[in-house]
Amino acid sequence: MMSPLVSPFFGLTSTYRAYLFTQIHDLVYHGGGGFLHSEVYNMPIWMRKFHIEKISEFNKKQNEEYEKVSKGSTPVKSSAPTGPNIAPSSTFNF
Repeated sequence: MMSPLVSPFFGLTSTYRAYLFTQIHDLVYHGGGGFLHSEVYNMPIWMRKFHIEKISEFNKKQNEEYEKVSKGSTPVKSSAPTGPNIAPSSTFNF
């Protein structure tokens, strides 16, 4: 019989560990400076997922707006600068 204190599992699996560190990186790097590594590491899982989802939604909306603006704009023609659109006067006031 094995002692209940000796567990064959200790720590995180390498797959979950990579997933956890990816979440930490994403929140610290893409969180706009609002998160510290230690805060995210100690944050409950549900809260980490919530913040990641909100950042993802924000980025999707921002990309949609960018696509909308870039499709609607026309390319600027490169030409010489023109003068003001003023009708010439036949009289000159000095």
